[in-house]
Amino acid sequence: MAYRVLIPQAVAREGVDYLKERGYEVIDGSGTTEEDLIRDVKDCDAILLRTAVVSRAVLEAGTKLRIVARHGAGYNNVDLKAAEELGIWVTNAPDSTTNTVAEFTLGALIALAKRSVLMSSKLHAGDYWYKNTHKGTDLIGKTLSVVGFGRIGREVAKKAHYGLGMKILAYDPKGRTEDTPDYVEIVDWERAFSEADFVTLHMPLTATNRGSIGEKEFLMMKPEAQLLNCARGEVVDQKALTAALRKGEIAGAFLDVLEQEPPAPDDPLLSMENVILTPHMASNTEECMALMATQAASQIHRVLSGEKPDWPVNRPESPRAL
Repeated sequence: MAYRVLIPQAVAREGVDYLKERGYEVIDGSGTTEEDLIRDVKDCDAILLRTAVVSRAVLEAGTKLRIVARHGAGYNNVDLKAAEELGIWVTNAPDSTTNTVAEFTLGALIALAKRSVLMSSKLHAGDYWYKNTHKGTDLIGKTLSVVGFGRIGREVAKKAHYGLGMKILAYDPKGRTEDTPDYVEIVDWERAFSEADFVTLHMPLTATNRGSIGEKEFLMMKPEAQLLNCARGEVVDQKALTAALRKGEIAGAFLDVLEQEPPAPDDPLLSMENVILTPHMASNTEECMALMATQAASQIHRVLSGEKPDWPVNRPESPRAL
């Protein structure tokens, strides 16, 4: 009997083909609620997961589960503690989004600096000359603070320095300085916010950093500085950000992620001219989606072939036997 892989949300064809070519039975999920997953996971050996939340109850219902393979780099939608206790591997695809998200971040940076989205909206509304009183800014020589200096943060720093001629500061919560490029200065939290013209966030969401960027950080920033968040919406105190934007404590923001997705229709950020919002799409390219799906599928194949995964994010002491 073939091993069964549950896919609660559609993934790129390349990932599905990878599994089918190796003899796995792919089960399309009926929905993404906890009840849906509990019903669908019965008799499944693996889950190829996108954004659905896999709780302890879901993991306990999957009595044959050996691996939850996350489609992408983040994994805060899986109960890691429960998975470890139950002997279930959880993996991600840590490098699948690196270049794609870095490219998107550079586009966001340029859009903020040049005010191109605002100018486009004004032109559509019939105001061709709005540009005369709302000029953009050049990026060469400006300071970019990269908060979270992992794979994506490092790639953003490289592209911004070599491509745009920016000065790079970086904050790494672990204080790592080894292998730091010579064009990057590792700084503390205060300098990262107080000295930057632009702050870009590339932090995973953890139990300790939820809402960690708030009123204190916005008061540290220059009034002309701007914030970019293409990481996780929950790391920013959105109420404090809204207030800082309204008061002119910071000049603007580009947000690909929000605390609530999709946002409420009355979210004040939706009507602010100094805010650019996109629908959590930094990794939404054909190439990246294919890579995320195939990398997640490859981890399922490794585990169900009796091997250890390449990219585990937990360490079950006694993984479930085949």
